[in-house]
Amino acid sequence: MDMEKLTIEINEQFVRTNDIIPLAENVGMMVTPLTLDEKYWIFRVKLYEDQAIIGFPKFTTIAIGFAQEDDWNTNLPYILPAEQIYNHIAHNKKYNQIPDDKCLEAIRLIQKTIADIERGKA
Repeated sequence: MDMEKLTIEINEQFVRTNDIIPLAENVGMMVTPLTLDEKYWIFRVKLYEDQAIIGFPKFTTIAIGFAQEDDWNTNLPYILPAEQIYNHIAHNKKYNQIPDDKCLEAIRLIQKTIADIERGKA
């Protein structure tokens, strides 16, 4: 994969699974969806081989993490600084061939895309 030019993909086929279990009237418990798989992402930036940084729904926000994780469920909300997100997820990078600056660039690309959508620019 060309490490010079990163591009963002938007998963238009994404279907959010039910992540709220009703407990009582107007009361629910948020849970991790049961059907988490390789298609559970809205935003993806491919990095190297099978590794990518993805943005996906998590509770009331979009979380950012690596697509392939040895340490499962390591991600943070997109609104945090890119450096903080990367420092938290870096141990899941998987390949030494992926430069840290490309991971940061991928995180920022997802953050910018979300911001553009929120402002109605996408």
